[in-house]
Amino acid sequence: MQKLTLTIIAAVLGIGSITTGTIDQKLDRAITVDSLGACQGISYQNGRIFLYGDREVGMIREFKLDHDSLIYQHKEYKLTQNGQDVINHPTGIAYNNDKGPTFIGNSIRLNAAGSQWRAVIYNVNWKGLLKTGTLDGNLINTIEDDACIQGTRPEYVKYNNKWYVATADYGDHGNEVRLYDPEKLAKAKSTKEPGVLYKKFTCTPWVQNLFWKADKGVLVLIQNKLEGRQWRFTYVDLKKSIETGKQVVLSQVDGIDRGDELEGFSLLGGDVKGIAVTSSRKNNVNFTTTSW
Repeated sequence: MQKLTLTIIAAVLGIGSITTGTIDQKLDRAITVDSLGACQGISYQNGRIFLYGDREVGMIREFKLDHDSLIYQHKEYKLTQNGQDVINHPTGIAYNNDKGPTFIGNSIRLNAAGSQWRAVIYNVNWKGLLKTGTLDGNLINTIEDDACIQGTRPEYVKYNNKWYVATADYGDHGNEVRLYDPEKLAKAKSTKEPGVLYKKFTCTPWVQNLFWKADKGVLVLIQNKLEGRQWRFTYVDLKKSIETGKQVVLSQVDGIDRGDELEGFSLLGGDVKGIAVTSSRKNNVNFTTTSW
C-alpha cells in the first residue's frame, strides 16, 4: 500500500473561512495524488474514497483514509468500452447506496468559447464496474442531458422524502440546478423527455460539482469564482431553493485563497472533515474542516 505524503500548506496556499453566514470552512493541508490526469471530483461511499479524472481515458481510482493519509487501494476503473474511451471527462458520480441507479456525468466542451456543450449522463452497473474495471457489460443506458445549459454533474438529493438526481450548469449566465426523477432518467434517451425533469432553480455561475448533506438538507455548490479559477463553496437550503425557484444561500465560503480550479468536494461521512479536489498537477487533494 502506498501512503501519500502530506504537505502542510497553511502559510503557502492560505487558510481562509467564510465572512458571512453561519457555516465555516477552512483548508487544512494538501497532498499530491498522481495518475489521475486532471482530477474532476470525489465520491465518498461508506468509507471508500473514489477520485476520478481525465487521464488518457476517463478513470476512477480507489483510496482509503488512514489517519492523515490516503492509501491507494491498487484499484483502478477505466471508463472505457471495448477499449474505447466513453466517459472521457467524468463530472459527477450519483451513487445512492443501492437505493437507485448509479449515474456518471460527462461534460464535453464542443468549442473553445464554451458556448456549445454536449452533456451526457450514463446509467451504469456500479457493482459490475468495480468488479471488472471497465464499462464493458456495465453500461446500461446513455442519456443526452439536453435540458442542461452547460454540462452535467449528477448527485443524489432528497426532497419531500423522495430521492432525485440533481445536476447543475457551468457557465456565466442562465445557470440552474435541476432535479431529475431517477427512475425515469435511468430509462430515458434525453432529459427533455416528459417526466424526467421534476423541479429546477436558478443558481450562481461556475458550478463544477454538487455535494448533498442529507441530514441537514443542504446542497453544496462547488464553484469557481471566475471561469476555471479560484474556490467557492455555496451552501444552499435545498427545500427553500426549490420552493422559491432560486438558490437560498445559507453561507458562502469565499475566503480560501487558492487560485487553481476547484473541481469537487465531499465530507468524509461526518459533519467536519472533508476533501476538496482540483485539476492541478500538484496539491490536487485538499483536506478541509467544516463547522456548522
